Amino acid sequence: MAKRFAEVNTKSCVSCGACMNVCPKGAIKIFQGIYAVVDKKICVGCGICARTCPAGVIEVKTDEA
Repeated sequence: MAKRFAEVNTKSCVSCGACMNVCPKGAIKIFQGIYAVVDKKICVGCGICARTCPAGVIEVKTDEA
């Protein structure tokens, strides 16, 4: 079964923390105040962060492996 996960475009992320605050699994952290990072092992790919991101830099992807 394919695993879904969120991925952040770190070049465009403004590190506002909105995604981190809404993640139900706590899979998102802000790296050194620069950009958001998603822990793919914890992320369930629900997409709440992608819908919340004001900069629109989070995309839910599928890993076929």
